[in-house]
Amino acid sequence: MSIFIDSETKVLVQGITGNEGSFWTKHMLGCGTHVVGGVTPGKAGQQVEGVPVFNTVRKAVAETKADASVLFVPPAFTKDAVFEALDAGIGKIVVTAEGVPVHDAMEIRAAALSEKAMVIGGNTSGVITPGKAMMGIFPYWIDRVYRPGTIGVMTRSGSLTNEVTAMAIKAGFGVSTLVGVGGDSVPCTRFAELLPLYEKDDGTKTILMIGELGGTMEEEVAEAIEMRVFTKPMVAFIAGRTAPSGKRMGHAGAIVSGGKGSVAGKIKALENVGVFVADRPSAVGPLMQKAVAK
Repeated sequence: MSIFIDSETKVLVQGITGNEGSFWTKHMLGCGTHVVGGVTPGKAGQQVEGVPVFNTVRKAVAETKADASVLFVPPAFTKDAVFEALDAGIGKIVVTAEGVPVHDAMEIRAAALSEKAMVIGGNTSGVITPGKAMMGIFPYWIDRVYRPGTIGVMTRSGSLTNEVTAMAIKAGFGVSTLVGVGGDSVPCTRFAELLPLYEKDDGTKTILMIGELGGTMEEEVAEAIEMRVFTKPMVAFIAGRTAPSGKRMGHAGAIVSGGKGSVAGKIKALENVGVFVADRPSAVGPLMQKAVAK
């Protein structure tokens, strides 16, 4: 069993005929992803990397029985594309676009929850189960990061994910499934909502959470652990320790407000429930060994 995606998942690519869509379709296929169709209005009948293109998601689902979709469409059109996928019965969606309007993201999240679907993103690299499949924009061929194993990775970052995960790989571990929730201010899926999936996954023995300054997702994870929603060992790295107090940094989600969101507060909350928190990326490997031993 895998989190979100495996080699059997039937994936659509919305926006497949664009530069990004066609480029990453090729690499998703190379990773082992079962890409069954693409969608671009007005381009039905074409093929991209041997994958048939349809005008609508509904038609693509009827022909291919797809159950997941990854979007390579501009931010302004993302909401309509997600709603089209939800309306066609797609239950797993990845939104790669950065800068989806906040109100649109809120509507997407509400609609997904209503349909009991899961939307990952926006502003995300996506989801990858190394050696099996991916939905998104991962350089899966980098063995020092995307090696199969038993560590589940949840992350808010893009480039930082490679650096931190590589430290766990260097210590002898590998990745079960990596999920990037994205760096926008309104992620459509939050860290704590992924925990039950990792808890049920026999292939995941430990979690590596890569968090950031701002928001409350890391504190929510601490609350979930305290409530025994998640019981497996966890290592965390929270970026932004040296950020000036009161200054907004990096992603739109990196906002401290209402007394929550500071790195110090996140670390305290996590350590209080037994999470091993690394003070630098190079400490992740040794802490992971300690967590597994525990």
